[in-house]
Amino acid sequence: MYYHDSRLQFPVKVTERDPAFARSLQQAIGGVEGEIRVAMQYFFQAWGSRAPTNKYRDMLLHTATEEIGHIEMLATAVAMNLDKAPTHLQEEGAADKLVGAVMGGERPRQAIEGMIHKQMLSAGLAAMPVDSDGVPFDMSHIYASGNTAADMTANVAAESTGRVLAVRLYNQAHDQGMKDMLAFLIGRDTMHQNQWLAVIEELGGMGGAFPIPNSFPQSMENQEHNYRFFVTSTDGTYPEGRWSQGQSIDGKGEFTPHRVEPMGTEPVLGPARPDSGAQSEQMEGASMKPAIPLEA
Repeated sequence: MYYHDSRLQFPVKVTERDPAFARSLQQAIGGVEGEIRVAMQYFFQAWGSRAPTNKYRDMLLHTATEEIGHIEMLATAVAMNLDKAPTHLQEEGAADKLVGAVMGGERPRQAIEGMIHKQMLSAGLAAMPVDSDGVPFDMSHIYASGNTAADMTANVAAESTGRVLAVRLYNQAHDQGMKDMLAFLIGRDTMHQNQWLAVIEELGGMGGAFPIPNSFPQSMENQEHNYRFFVTSTDGTYPEGRWSQGQSIDGKGEFTPHRVEPMGTEPVLGPARPDSGAQSEQMEGASMKPAIPLEA
């Protein structure tokens, strides 16, 4: 069961309306780095959580619900920036306002106009569950594996890319109210990154939770290659770093570089099935003609 409060989680104020910025904010709503993504990710992780204690489920539900509040804030910001926006960018003042954005690397004017028209026709100049290109969020980036450590690792990545986006939006914003809202969201991303890492630490940290899943005995995995950095360059050179020498991050092995060579043979799948639509020569298993070398 869920409850709501009509008041916003954080004040959303817009002094200077900016339709182009409203389009950018859509990425924080329905983009792959956006708030719909993390809200749904945390909800599905919680709903599928299996553990001796429900505290991780409960924690996820608290944060997932918080993220709905973030969607509400951003949707409000989009609507406020579109308020009184011209439905045609050729109207007085609209074209000049977008020239700087276009010169600064934003989408062409036609694309911004198209997005505003879409929001006017489909949502009455309000936010939509889409990204900045108008592509609907399709839930394909929701990661809920049923493994708590794997989910927390995915959550760190989600909050990291979300914080990157929020910082970029902050740097793009000109209105102080928008900067204040984004500074709040950036701060919450900081908390959530640390929050998910804290769960991993509580699960045993790098040495206890990793490798994921820790329920599979490492004695049963390939012991020869489980901590080797495979070198795939033709000349055998590789970038040296923490990953190529010394103790592994989980403390259970030693990193070593290894110039990889084929350990298997070239695959031969056998003749094609008669009902596969292949050529007769394939079905009979006949050898294909050898390639004719090019003359020098």
